[in-house]
Amino acid sequence: MNQAISIPGPRGDVRATDASYRMCTRCVMDTTDPEITFDENGVCNHCREFDEVTSKKWFPNEEGQRRLERMVEQIKREGHGQEYDCILGLSGGADSSYLAIQVKELGLRPLVVHIDTGWNSELAVQNIQSILEYCGWDLYTHVMYWEDMKRLQIAYLRAGVANQDVPQDHAIFANLYHFAVQNGIRYVLSGGNIATEAIFPKAWHHSNIDATNLLAIFREFGEGTLEQYRTISFWQYYFYYPFVRRMRVIRPLNFMPYSRQQAIETLQERTGWRPYGYKHGESVFTRFFQNYYLVERFGYDKRKPHLSTLIVTGQMDREEALRELRSPPYDPAEIEEDILYFCKKLSLSEQEFVELLKVPPRHALDFPSDYRKYRLMKRLQAFIERVGRRRLANYS
Repeated sequence: MNQAISIPGPRGDVRATDASYRMCTRCVMDTTDPEITFDENGVCNHCREFDEVTSKKWFPNEEGQRRLERMVEQIKREGHGQEYDCILGLSGGADSSYLAIQVKELGLRPLVVHIDTGWNSELAVQNIQSILEYCGWDLYTHVMYWEDMKRLQIAYLRAGVANQDVPQDHAIFANLYHFAVQNGIRYVLSGGNIATEAIFPKAWHHSNIDATNLLAIFREFGEGTLEQYRTISFWQYYFYYPFVRRMRVIRPLNFMPYSRQQAIETLQERTGWRPYGYKHGESVFTRFFQNYYLVERFGYDKRKPHLSTLIVTGQMDREEALRELRSPPYDPAEIEEDILYFCKKLSLSEQEFVELLKVPPRHALDFPSDYRKYRLMKRLQAFIERVGRRRLANYS
């Protein structure tokens, strides 16, 4: 491979070429989301959904503190006499790292698990170690069989779908949940949170839990077999694990005040943790995928939903978000280095990489999936909740 790759240039500002372009008057989501709608005041459906639905599940206040205390008390009570009372997934990112120090302060005894999909940056490894030393915990690392990851990720590139991060995301969740159940630990603590992830266009992605979809894409575009890659089925994730094995996934950051910037400052002061410069920059693949692939292939700039979330949660004003969007999503020199690493890791030549970027885009739902089962399940859940007048969910 050459020392440098001639990467395609930026797509440019869609406002310059699209007369129908429109941006929300409250946040910075725009018509790069093909399903966006606006009310008479120009406010988008994402903002309205946050106000009417999502914000009702967010408790950065005294009510959240009371709820969290009850959860922690229950976890401790059920874990009494066991070596661990919960499982904590640790990626080295800001969310899971900040959650780790909060879990320590809450007095929980987690089994700390890291799923290594082969894309950890050097800084992520250092940050994980800093957190472990601060908390005084051991780490269980599950290293994915690289040939499986490689075959799957190449298959996804050939499929031309937007959600290229599914192979590693599915691996992380599947292995974490299987590990919890196999070790008799009911509670899985996740760094997922509303404060930084409340808004995300459904048209931009598909569920990373959909094993049917993942395996269908691999059957059509993959080579060889997946020898050790474990999936989690629709039945396991939505019924068997939560209702039969009584596993619960809890997102504690939704029950406390959480600011990503404040979290980073706290991590730096207490543990020596160092920021990545990008959201989810702990993974070289995710950094490449979010800041280059999605932008160049689909025109999806993931800064927009992230900044919009910060706006609706009161962590940033709209003018500040607009100023940030005026800068490019990536540094060309930095992204070229990531692409070189990406191609070498997947054994792709420069020409193969360029050709993969020309594959006609397709949606994940062009392939078999669990989507219809999911829709049916949600309708059934809504009916039962309406009749029984109680929330039916074992996942937080």
